[in-house]
Amino acid sequence: MYTTNDIRNGLKIELNNEPYEVLDFLHAKSGRGAATIWTKLRNLLSGGVIEHTFRSGEKISRPDLESRDMQYLYRDGDLLAFMDFWTYEQVEARADTLGGKAEYLPEGQQIKVVLYRGDVVDVNLPNTVVLEVTDTEPGIRGDTVTGATKPATLETGLVVNVPLFIEVGHRIKVDTRNGEYLGRE
Repeated sequence: MYTTNDIRNGLKIELNNEPYEVLDFLHAKSGRGAATIWTKLRNLLSGGVIEHTFRSGEKISRPDLESRDMQYLYRDGDLLAFMDFWTYEQVEARADTLGGKAEYLPEGQQIKVVLYRGDVVDVNLPNTVVLEVTDTEPGIRGDTVTGATKPATLETGLVVNVPLFIEVGHRIKVDTRNGEYLGRE
């Protein structure tokens, strides 16, 4: 069991028999009475976002989550396929339940997958991933001093702003926490 003191961004909790991830929280103390903790929660099964308020000192259930090393295989429409390294079984997950994390998964990447009662509900991304640029406008020669950027589409469909010298085929490092360009590989 967790208490309201344990609430932080990224914490996985169980509310109404469903797993949730804390996206944001705010601790509020009024002049009188107990403090309240306002939270924004993402349902790990449906991907929906709700707001919930906890009273200070309230007990919060811990979900029955399991973490396994898997390989991301491919995307088929809205479904993502993962393979368990030990059993070679394939499991699928809907991209919308991962909350935008699917855009940082290149095919063949080894990743920690979070399972809830046998269903994939989340993935633990590394802080950075290296992705290939598949589409971008050509840069203007000599316009590198201004620090200007242009949009670039990566192999996973993610669009990030990159410096003007980046071209199609370049491999770039992207921060998975905020989606920013970090450098060229």
